[in-house]
Amino acid sequence: MSTDPDDLELSDAEAEALHNMQLGIEYVYRAYGNLLEFHHELGHAMDRMSDAEDRLREAGHEEWADELRDNHLPAGAISDQWTFELVEEFSTAFLEEVDAFEDDVRDELADGVDHVTERRQKRRLRERAKRDDD
Repeated sequence: MSTDPDDLELSDAEAEALHNMQLGIEYVYRAYGNLLEFHHELGHAMDRMSDAEDRLREAGHEEWADELRDNHLPAGAISDQWTFELVEEFSTAFLEEVDAFEDDVRDELADGVDHVTERRQKRRLRERAKRDDD
């Protein structure tokens, strides 16, 4: 990255928009992480339910085991979708698109420099600390 964030000719509104988009993207990624955690947790739950099916059979409760096998284990988590499908859809239909949009806006307004506000803050704080040390 060759562009100095202080050399960018950004209006206050543009700088604030970039900052809010950057924060928004970070929250989208956090949401994605939570979705992955949900996917993994539900997968572990289904493994335990499968174990329960085996124990029900072992205990002679074929009807309960069959119902678990036929109606609950193959069911999707939401609208008959399995969680891996939710993860894939979120990733390709939302995450990638909104991430690319943020990249395009940042490229246009800030020469691709990310975290402009934080970079400027870092410089100000370091300059202040250096002045105070002198």
